[in-house]
Amino acid sequence: MLLKKIKHIEVVAAAIRDGDHVFATQRGYGDFKDWWEFPGGKIEPGETREEALVREIREELSVDILIDRFLRTVEWDYPAFHLTLHCYLCSLASGSIRLNEHEAARWLDAESIRSVKWLPADDSLLPIITNEIKHNKINQ
Repeated sequence: MLLKKIKHIEVVAAAIRDGDHVFATQRGYGDFKDWWEFPGGKIEPGETREEALVREIREELSVDILIDRFLRTVEWDYPAFHLTLHCYLCSLASGSIRLNEHEAARWLDAESIRSVKWLPADDSLLPIITNEIKHNKINQ
């Protein structure tokens, strides 16, 4: 019996926090169009995870971020690929957010964080992120 090798994708994501809110973006393309995620993207060859995250956020949102700390790595099997997602807690450093790739975006608090349809890997991060925005408020 031959086993089909599943595609593996490794990405970074930013849980951008401002006080008791976190920034979420809605995908505007692909199989998961209209689902919500934390912004970020693929790591390019030769980049560290942190370098990739800063670059991706600059490309997607036209802002610079501060990476406050690593939160968690999620391994998730989607139908067509396996995802390794490295999520970091971040804050805005400079710039005004502009959506260059996403359909929509929202600042969500602990009460509204489940009001959108999250991608499964991102959804698995919600308990830790909800705890962060409830109990460790910044910029207030």
